[in-house]
Amino acid sequence: MRFYLFLLFGIAATALKAQIYPVPSAVKSEVSDTSRFMENIPDAFSEVPYFTFGQGIGIYPADSLYSFNLRFRMQNRVGVMGNEGEDLDIEARVRRLRLRFDGFVLSPKISYVIQLSFTRGDMDWENTNFPNVVRDAMVFYRPTDKLQLGFGQTKLPGNRQRVNSSGDLQFVDRSIVNATLNVDRDFGFQAAYTENVYKNAYVVVRTALTSGEGRNILTTSNGLAYTGRVEVLPFGLFERFGDYFEGDLMREQKPKLSTGFTYSHNVQTLRTGGQIGVFLFEPRDMTTLASDWLLKYRGFAFATEWMYRMSDDPITQNSDGDIRYIYTGLGQNYQASYIWPSNYELAVRYSSMNPEGVIDVLEPTVQQYTLGVTKYLKGHRLKVQTDITWEQRAFEVGGIPANNWMWRFQVELGI
Repeated sequence: MRFYLFLLFGIAATALKAQIYPVPSAVKSEVSDTSRFMENIPDAFSEVPYFTFGQGIGIYPADSLYSFNLRFRMQNRVGVMGNEGEDLDIEARVRRLRLRFDGFVLSPKISYVIQLSFTRGDMDWENTNFPNVVRDAMVFYRPTDKLQLGFGQTKLPGNRQRVNSSGDLQFVDRSIVNATLNVDRDFGFQAAYTENVYKNAYVVVRTALTSGEGRNILTTSNGLAYTGRVEVLPFGLFERFGDYFEGDLMREQKPKLSTGFTYSHNVQTLRTGGQIGVFLFEPRDMTTLASDWLLKYRGFAFATEWMYRMSDDPITQNSDGDIRYIYTGLGQNYQASYIWPSNYELAVRYSSMNPEGVIDVLEPTVQQYTLGVTKYLKGHRLKVQTDITWEQRAFEVGGIPANNWMWRFQVELGI
């Protein structure tokens, strides 16, 4: 325990655009977060609400004791799913609708982030059986430009695709690897630290000590979750936090590379996915390992993720013989894309899930091949997307292979 507490408060990092870790201003010419942006508002606009596309609607009083920024985004989606031997399934819904508030109080060193969700699927209603509205509720303290500490509920420093905002994806949604194996939002302490180790090379370290049961859960077990992540950027920082949105929208003029390594150990978790999923019949320990690599250069982007989850005793059972279990096994995701000067992007993705251990008779091996097209009208804030997926499923023992397909169309709009 002392080791993890030391790791949590002794190291940490910046560089996450979405909502947690702003890049130190000393190493970025661009605006690093809302509070820095507000500090540079002309005096003529400091006493009235202002609006900028991509930064939202905000208020910055003349006394500079606080700031308030409001943003929203929505994803409207239709889709058709064809599973072999079954009738077509049609999806037509608002996939995500979110409000976000952020700013600072008393000093830019003390900031906050609040994010709320309003669609049934986004509330995790099916697993928690209540409208789970609050996604993020964090207070941050930044004693230096390199170090930031946080307390509250938000995303854990897990795999890159999960930490990427769902509004910054180049496909209609994340991969099956992320859906099955990611470490999600949780409540507790987080810290982040970045260091320019040599010339243009940076190392980013993130840590978290959290409850392990996910967001807005009243009852927790007697165990905690310990999460750590290291990122190495050997060729320098990406333009405008480009390592945390998909596609090379900035068309990096020099090759940029980021490698990430994540470790998460959840002690006596109550849910099938640690922070997500249905509730187990008995608490279990689980460990999740992840590695991701990202390369961007002149409109081309390539990203890959490997995730592996293990548990010594993943299956739980009740007195009626029903079972619930932790998915153990390996997930792999590879995606590549190119964006033209016209802001049309073509992307391809391959994802696979391979169950291991005692659950291989309960879960099939899955492979997905996805082709996606996106038209960016205003970056990720306003875009039109479509993708089509071919899926192959087969059980390791005695299973009959099944071929499925899915087509989706989505419009995303946000400020």
